[in-house]
Amino acid sequence: MIWDNELRAELEALDRVGLTRRLATLESATGPRAMLDGRDVLMFGSNNYLGLAGDPRVREAAIAATQELGVGSGGSRLLSGNLTANRDLEADIAAFKGCPAAVIFASGYAANVGSISALVGRGDLVVSDALNHASIIDGCRLSRAETRVYLHADVSSAAEALSTDRGSFRRALIVTDGVFSVDGDIAPLADLCELAHAHSAALYVDDAHGVGVLGDGGRGTANHAGIEDDVSLIQMGTLSKAFGSVGGYVAASDAVVETLRQRARALTFSHGLPAAALSAAQRSLQILRDKPSLVTTLRDRSSRLREGLRERGLRVNHGETPIVPVVVGDADAATRLAAECLARALYAPAIRPPTVPDGTSRIRLSVIATHTDDDIDRAVDIVATSAREAGIA
Repeated sequence: MIWDNELRAELEALDRVGLTRRLATLESATGPRAMLDGRDVLMFGSNNYLGLAGDPRVREAAIAATQELGVGSGGSRLLSGNLTANRDLEADIAAFKGCPAAVIFASGYAANVGSISALVGRGDLVVSDALNHASIIDGCRLSRAETRVYLHADVSSAAEALSTDRGSFRRALIVTDGVFSVDGDIAPLADLCELAHAHSAALYVDDAHGVGVLGDGGRGTANHAGIEDDVSLIQMGTLSKAFGSVGGYVAASDAVVETLRQRARALTFSHGLPAAALSAAQRSLQILRDKPSLVTTLRDRSSRLREGLRERGLRVNHGETPIVPVVVGDADAATRLAAECLARALYAPAIRPPTVPDGTSRIRLSVIATHTDDDIDRAVDIVATSAREAGIA
């Protein structure tokens, strides 16, 4: 190919500064332990927060749905791929999130890109957190609305971005992650909600890492903040993390959801999810409703890991979520630490630029509710030992 030499040079430049990304191959179900690249490891690199991806009851639901309805849905949801399972799961999600309606997308990425670009456009204003997920950033770009980025979790910065010539715009939308995926910190949703009301704006919350983790029975970040009934609120989430399946959704008012069904290109032009994925997610949601103590267990395990690492002198944030980053600084140091951990049979991936700012590279550990106390304590020992071997204070 005529670009090969140029592309190879760019790839070599990435490798020289420790930014090459490599795909580890999972050879088993994901759980507290997993087979990765041919070796058995303690798995601390998964977003399977409640351990439901490999739960026998969830597997059985997926198998039964496949046997009844086949492997694929046959088309986009607006053609022939709108299975009954879509309708049933949307109703369950709406009830769980405390919203009038919900709509399911093929992925969380598609939900963000499709929804933001369907709800705002030219002549509108989006005010977006500086550390929002890439799918939010891409949704803002595709919307062609004017986008102003505010300092991370800084309500004063958001207010300044929103108040400047607000009257020049038709609609205004504040967009934020509920739980930020690499730091595990929580957005100041109550204050952002108050700000939205002051400027006749809507508040769009990406709750991908909050549902199943925070709030009453895992209902998410908005519930945790006490704003789940607010009329300004639009809640996005995924089926691929705490629910252990695949897909994304938006839960909101009837008018918002119907607008997405009519206008969201990521919904119109994407194949409908297969029955296996929908039924698996619905079974996971039922398990969570029946056993909300899973959320408490997850929080307890997360606290144990966070405190254990801190006691060993590692730089760990003070948080409430199962995302526990160990920040080490430069990309090469993070890569070395991840490699040392893997050599001791612990998988915790290195997170480096452009995912995080320069100088804040880290390994990211994420806890699963089905980790045992022994798993957590073993992880603390491995990370502390690996940090010493990698020359990291």
